Amino acid sequence: MNRGPAILCALSIVLGGCGGSSSQQTKSSSDSSATPQTSGAALTGAGATFPYPLYSKWVDAYRQRSGVAINYQSIGSGAGIQQLRAGTVDFGASDAPLSDEQIKEMPGAVLHLPTTAGAVVLAYNLPAVKELKLTPEAVAGIYLGQLKRWNDPVIAKANPQVSLPADEILPVHRSDGSGTTNIFTTYLAAVAPAWKTVGVGTAVSWPGGVGGKGNDGVSGLVRQTPGAIGYVELAYARQNGIAMAALRNQAGQFVAPSTASVAAALSASAAALQRDPRTPIVNASGASSYPISALTFLLVYQDQKDEGRAREFVDFAKWALHDGQSYCEALEYVQLPPALVTADEATLGRITVGGRPLAPRP
Repeated sequence: MNRGPAILCALSIVLGGCGGSSSQQTKSSSDSSATPQTSGAALTGAGATFPYPLYSKWVDAYRQRSGVAINYQSIGSGAGIQQLRAGTVDFGASDAPLSDEQIKEMPGAVLHLPTTAGAVVLAYNLPAVKELKLTPEAVAGIYLGQLKRWNDPVIAKANPQVSLPADEILPVHRSDGSGTTNIFTTYLAAVAPAWKTVGVGTAVSWPGGVGGKGNDGVSGLVRQTPGAIGYVELAYARQNGIAMAALRNQAGQFVAPSTASVAAALSASAAALQRDPRTPIVNASGASSYPISALTFLLVYQDQKDEGRAREFVDFAKWALHDGQSYCEALEYVQLPPALVTADEATLGRITVGGRPLAPRP
């Protein structure tokens, strides 16, 4: 079957100037607070594509408010962690939190700051199928290469009123080190015992399918290829007008991805997140919870070398945790609950410079 050209579009996007002129931007009502003093130091960051639509907006809005340029390269969580390890960026961004062992391998203690929550959706290209329901068994079977055609009985059983085509299924996955992949494989490991043969991580050995670089690359492949299905962050599917499957959750309900269903999963996981914000929230309990929900994180070294840059990062992070949250819903992300904001503020208070607490602004 000729499935059309593959899009493997490499995202390496510098965000300091994105978003147009200040007259074209919509600002949060709370952006009217006084502009903080700055050191004039531009910040650099790199990593996750999952939150890119939101981070792009944040970077532009914060630059207009404060005059501080933040250059963020949306290159994937794995590459962002590598750049943080190499010391070439001020902060990394990842949807895959570092494990205790990974933190020990870094050249310094790394702090995790959850910034928002979102959904990893199963976007599909079946023009005649407007609504599709998928069970955990079907999702795992597709990505294990066990389900070959869309009218397979495992898929048809959950869609009795839908005329499914006999088209071949083309599973699309990430080709780069990806926090989105980590979220998706964490979900599959939680719901499908057979997935243990593949494993969990930012990169795995896929049984089949084709790869696209970044959420944008996977979205492009699905949009162009009839019969394709791929996992992407909710905003990318919405922006590209791609249909998304409803998934059966832990409570047995088929739930469509939305900010409300992600917020339900976040709420159901509140107790575990208070103990450790790195706790996965996939396959959360509750009838309204979307099962592939996740937090995304900024990663920063606890002990900084440059006081001015450390202060600029703290100021930006605090803005993102408060004023910046007002941009979330319109871009298909979920605001952090107050308990996580409070925890993040405490984490920012642990940042030091040369082993000394970061002094307040004069």
